[in-house]
Amino acid sequence: MKSQNPTRNPENLLRGIHGSEVPEEKGKNVPTLDEIRQRAFEIHIERGGHGGDMGGYLEAWLQADRELREKYNESNDEGATTK
Repeated sequence: MKSQNPTRNPENLLRGIHGSEVPEEKGKNVPTLDEIRQRAFEIHIERGGHGGDMGGYLEAWLQADRELREKYNESNDEGATTK
């Protein structure tokens, strides 16, 4: 019998997203989990989801993560100096 990878199970991913099981990157210029969580909820609602309806929330989380990381990368690029 093949054991399942718990990180590939959507239910475990959602539990980790809402709990403290997801490690937060410290000391890097990246979005915080709270920022991602807030943006994911906004995306979820924009798509017609409801607060308790978790269908599609993982996709919203991944989109929020991408958007915010791009935003942080753009702000890092603007602050970089060229020689």
